[in-house]
Amino acid sequence: MSTSEESATANPITQEAADAAVAAALEAFAAASSVAELKQARGQHAGEASAIARLNAKMREVPKDQKAATGKFMGQARGRIEGAYKQREAELTEAEAAARLVAETVDVTEAPVRRASGTRHPLAQLQDEIGDVFIGMGWEIAEGPELEHEWFNFDALGFDPDHPARAMQDTFFVDPPERHLLLRTHTSPVQVRSLLDRELPVYVIAPGRVYRTDELDATHTPVFQQVEGLAIDQGLTMAHLRGTLEHFARQMFGEEAKIRLRPNFFPFTEPSAEMDVWQPNAKGGARWVEWGGCGMVDPNVLLAAGIDPDKYQGFAFGMGIERTLQFRHDLNDMHDMVEGDVRFNQQFGGLV
Repeated sequence: MSTSEESATANPITQEAADAAVAAALEAFAAASSVAELKQARGQHAGEASAIARLNAKMREVPKDQKAATGKFMGQARGRIEGAYKQREAELTEAEAAARLVAETVDVTEAPVRRASGTRHPLAQLQDEIGDVFIGMGWEIAEGPELEHEWFNFDALGFDPDHPARAMQDTFFVDPPERHLLLRTHTSPVQVRSLLDRELPVYVIAPGRVYRTDELDATHTPVFQQVEGLAIDQGLTMAHLRGTLEHFARQMFGEEAKIRLRPNFFPFTEPSAEMDVWQPNAKGGARWVEWGGCGMVDPNVLLAAGIDPDKYQGFAFGMGIERTLQFRHDLNDMHDMVEGDVRFNQQFGGLV
């Protein structure tokens, strides 16, 4: 093809088309209200599918005598688009930074928002405190299932088959009856399990939840916390039992606390006693109030666990944790402990 023929060939890239692509890009950049929108506009007006990119792809079709001039104004067009983008990017970045500063401004003179911080229930705290008392004496904490077998809950502890405690009005039995399962009525089954599982001597306490078919009133609840203790060793006597309980009472109620033991009967201890604690702030005036039961472990219970009662002796005791909390803090109504009113917890520092 001759030079005259090349000059006569139309240029596929015109100045007007390049200016139009630049104008569209500048308009889109100016309309962007955030850096994210600006980047999206850049992809549309400076990316591979943009108008300026399509024009640039036609450079191979430009006649030789027009390539220099065309390349010049195309370079200027791309430069204008890139310059406009950087300028708008700087403006939007600065504006967004300023907006963040305003949004994150903290008024140090404003009163802080106080949020109540919770803690464990007073009964759970007291249970831990009781555990600490006995761990300090060298005892261990033992646990067992709340869904218990009748043999552990009654038979191994000397309860006769016709004992009133086995009746439906006192015990939650679980269907089907032939499985002999029930919700434990005390934590004494943990003592039996400890005798079967541990090497002698044994010094354990068994805190935990127990179940009885009591109506909820000021002094009773069908689900309550109990702690029982068991010591099996050579040469243990009632004197060791009394000394242990007196120390425990002083840890719970203060150094001036006093206890007394009154003869009683329990199927798994012989001799047995009711344990009273002196309450100077009791409702109606200072008096002795029942705190729990105790006694020397019946030899038949030791035999059921495979222990020679002629060689080993032991004592056991048990009391309710709710009752202990009542005595410590002069509480008169059991409802307060189970109804979930935060005002009850606030008395013990439960919410601040």
